[in-house]
Amino acid sequence: MGAAGRVVTGFSYPVVGRYNNTGGAVSYSGGMVLARGVSVSLDLEVSDDNNFYADNVVSETDGGRFTGGTAKLTVDGLNPEADRFVHGKGEPVEVSYGESQKVEVTQDSTAAAAPYLGIGYIVRYRSGGQDIFVPTILTKAKFAVHGGEAATQEENIEWQTSELSASLARDDSTAASWRWICEDQTTEAAAKAILNGILNVSTTTPGGGG
Repeated sequence: MGAAGRVVTGFSYPVVGRYNNTGGAVSYSGGMVLARGVSVSLDLEVSDDNNFYADNVVSETDGGRFTGGTAKLTVDGLNPEADRFVHGKGEPVEVSYGESQKVEVTQDSTAAAAPYLGIGYIVRYRSGGQDIFVPTILTKAKFAVHGGEAATQEENIEWQTSELSASLARDDSTAASWRWICEDQTTEAAAKAILNGILNVSTTTPGGGG
């Protein structure tokens, strides 16, 4: 028999895939690695308990249920392709400057419309001296506009990360899920393979899902 519990020791491999709903059949497409993961936290909204009273006491209760929430992912920083994908920005356009000079520009404009996505990541646990890797998927989410911050370098480099915020919802399946927690894996490679398969993550895109 293994240890009674397990403790979180790591977070890695945040990935995303475009959410598709076909008559209640949920799938994902065009997946890619979001960035290098630093941390994740979930702020959930839960309904109040629904109590039934009889004989002047609570005789039955229906516990609070998930009604929404927010996922906050701290990552090293989005590459341009991931930024365009999760925020629904168009492909870069060429802008002229100087004498016959051109530069590609990604536009934050009214045309940008963030799509629904599935968000996957790996939580690492330690139990009984063994590492366990658990693929986790937030089934239907939409990223908020990311402002971005930067600070000048002082005597030493200050490692600066990005915090992304995504609203969470139940998916359109019969189960109306909002999160999938996959079975334990003994290696990180096996956990990555599960996320790559479900979210259809390409292993050929920059920073791909190998």
